[in-house]
Amino acid sequence: MGSNFDIKGFLKKAVTIGASDVHLQIGEHPTIRVGGKIIKIDMPFLTDDDLKAAYEAIIPPHLLEHISDVFDLDFAYEIPGVSRFRVNLNRQLGKFSLVARAIPYNIKKFPELNLPESIEQFSNLNNGLILVTGPTGSGKSTTIASLIDYINTNYQKHIVTIEDPIEFVFSNKKSIVSQRQVLVDTPSFPSGIKYALRQDPDVIFVGEIRDRATVDAALSAAETGHLVFATIHTNDAIQTCNRIINMFEPADRDFVRSQLAAVLRGTVSQKLVPLKDSTGRVPACEVLVVTPTVKDFIEKDKLEDIYELVKKGTFNNMITMNASLYRLFDRGLISEETANTYSDNKTELQQMLRGVYHGTFNGSGNV
Repeated sequence: MGSNFDIKGFLKKAVTIGASDVHLQIGEHPTIRVGGKIIKIDMPFLTDDDLKAAYEAIIPPHLLEHISDVFDLDFAYEIPGVSRFRVNLNRQLGKFSLVARAIPYNIKKFPELNLPESIEQFSNLNNGLILVTGPTGSGKSTTIASLIDYINTNYQKHIVTIEDPIEFVFSNKKSIVSQRQVLVDTPSFPSGIKYALRQDPDVIFVGEIRDRATVDAALSAAETGHLVFATIHTNDAIQTCNRIINMFEPADRDFVRSQLAAVLRGTVSQKLVPLKDSTGRVPACEVLVVTPTVKDFIEKDKLEDIYELVKKGTFNNMITMNASLYRLFDRGLISEETANTYSDNKTELQQMLRGVYHGTFNGSGNV
């Protein structure tokens, strides 16, 4: 029967109207996400032929021959002059569906992204591990891209990225950037990190920590004097430390705890929150800077005490998620209702918003 659905034309149009994602499912209207909201497009329902034509038009040829064997496939696709896309081809009820995320060419700087300036300090370090965390679609890749671009612009270093797939593409500025894609340039994240250490790197970016082998490799790289950035799917600093430690057997956890305490320099946990007056979104961030006290808490397994420290940690530019939401509300960027929706500690946020601190709360956690 053939297909009339033009995937390239649809992706171009989606980028033009500011969509972050495109969703294609058999038996459904084509769908896009704009400003965090899912919008169904008034076009015919997609058929099996439409979806087949769509993925065949954009999938790398070396993956197409294995298409019948896969359940999930990640790859990058580019429409020159328009955008790059991170594409996931998956199966639902035995049929293929496709999700494409637009990855802009332009890498924004911290102020343009409304990120806390304190995040910039992590780009000035020479070694250690920085973890950027948050759920899927929370802007982790964009934040890391800004950190890497800052180093690339300001320092003469060798930056190696190991990604699955490659998202933002960097051109060399003061630094040189080598980008390696899992299953194309290297077999896996752990292998990519191991061989990166032989490529004279200063900075290594690990696209995602998914398992113990990747954690092991990332910790070793940070221990041997490299600056390592990585992402992990957790919601806050405490959960991040727990997730990493719990990837190991109970007998190994004390050792990993002291290893993590020694190399961890900070965590950035973020959520993308809808703006009050437009369709855009803005990041709300919890920033943990590892001080000698935080290091001590990690070593002694007193992770719950870290939160109180972040609340008081303005001298190190630490900030809690609630304080970040409060600042965005105070600046008129988000509504009170939105701040509440995205808070994990609504009672504390309510106290801030009601001025329980008698006007002395300064949006930084200090009173």
